[in-house]
Amino acid sequence: MNVLSHLPALLLLARVLLVCMFPFSALDKVLHWNDALKQADSGWLPGSPILLVLAMITEVVTPVCIVAGWHAELAALVLMAFCVATALVYHPFWTQGDFWAQGDSVARGHFWDFTKNLGLAGGLLLVVLGVAFAGGGR
Repeated sequence: MNVLSHLPALLLLARVLLVCMFPFSALDKVLHWNDALKQADSGWLPGSPILLVLAMITEVVTPVCIVAGWHAELAALVLMAFCVATALVYHPFWTQGDFWAQGDSVARGHFWDFTKNLGLAGGLLLVVLGVAFAGGGR
């Protein structure tokens, strides 16, 4: 099987897999608003309700743009910045004192969320670079 003959379909699949969690995250914020607001309040940024609404909009709109190839480069940059900001503001594992503790650890939980967000940011950067080198979002 020649993989290159299926490249457009594989690139589309890669984009779908990369961003599929974000709309579900937005839905979770809608369905569990109070919990999401509590998490948003845990960061140092003011205006948690507004930030939460902006996050939900970002989590719905940018994946659609990325998958559809409509302003995909810009959408991937926005979502990449969102992932990095979320990692830094809401998952500061280094501020917890229990990273090396036996048993449950708040720091380790934040560490994995932090690294997941950075990994997503790296994948989104690949979308940006792929779009730039391919000359278009499709």
